[in-house]
Amino acid sequence: MKRFKKSLVFAFIGLIALPVFAQNAAKDYPTKSVRWIVTFTPGASNDFVARLMAGKLSELLGQQFIVDNRGGAGGLIGAETVAIAQPDGYTLLFTNPAPNINAPLMAAKAPYSLDDFSPIIYFGFTPLIIAAHPSFPAKNPKELIASLKANPGKYTWGSSGNGSSLHIGLALFQGATGVNVIHVPYKGTAPALLDLVSGQIQLMHTTKVSSDGQVKSGRVKILAVASAKRSQGLPDVPTLSEYGIKDAEAVTWFGMAAPAKTPRAIIDKLNAASNKVLAMPDIKKRLEENDVDIQGGTPEEFGRFMKKEAERLNQLIKAGVIKKG
Repeated sequence: MKRFKKSLVFAFIGLIALPVFAQNAAKDYPTKSVRWIVTFTPGASNDFVARLMAGKLSELLGQQFIVDNRGGAGGLIGAETVAIAQPDGYTLLFTNPAPNINAPLMAAKAPYSLDDFSPIIYFGFTPLIIAAHPSFPAKNPKELIASLKANPGKYTWGSSGNGSSLHIGLALFQGATGVNVIHVPYKGTAPALLDLVSGQIQLMHTTKVSSDGQVKSGRVKILAVASAKRSQGLPDVPTLSEYGIKDAEAVTWFGMAAPAKTPRAIIDKLNAASNKVLAMPDIKKRLEENDVDIQGGTPEEFGRFMKKEAERLNQLIKAGVIKKG
């Protein structure tokens, strides 16, 4: 009996000590390098924003933020790694629509849900653009739709994977226009762009930061911006809405999340540091030059935003605009 009472006392002391331990750990955080998982291959907009932010976060917090590219399955593989990681702030997820919302909602059986992550901060968003191989006959959205409708099932349209932002952009475009193309999913934007440059595929949604070098070299041409207003980085490129194409607006957004149950003090520390980085003049300039609309804000604001995005996608799935598979 005495031994049992003694065990209860130690257990009670342990329960009291846990919050103190977590608080101290958060106060000293980080004491070692932080792994930041990007769920797509290097060279695309996610990778660009992550590496830009990681360099400054490393300086501010005194430990290396290491970008770890883990592509595949529309973001499911990398995101699952974070979902099951220890909630100690040393394994983070670079969030965008694909790993957080699109892939798990569209998958027949997803290994995690939005509730498996703690939102930290919303970095910003960038509009998707429609790119084509230079040999493709169209020069604008009207000619694009005419070419596709005259040749149903002939042309291939790449994406960065099933459930990715680029895949959703294509689904919205097809739903709005009724065109018939062959979807070709890749493990990231970079390999899709390589095949677009070589002519293996004819079309794809992408972003300015991902395709800028190919566009400037003349190896890719831009036909339209899939947003409500013209891109500040591509002011001469028309929007789909200018040609009467409604309900095909598509963007990709960026943020940071941690495994669920990560101590609030760590979340707050990462949020404060990230907001500080977003306000730095050199970072603002780099992001704006690459057509990223900067957001920032609190973890709660980012959490509400992601839930709204999930509701929007669920509505599109129920309406049959996007197929769950």
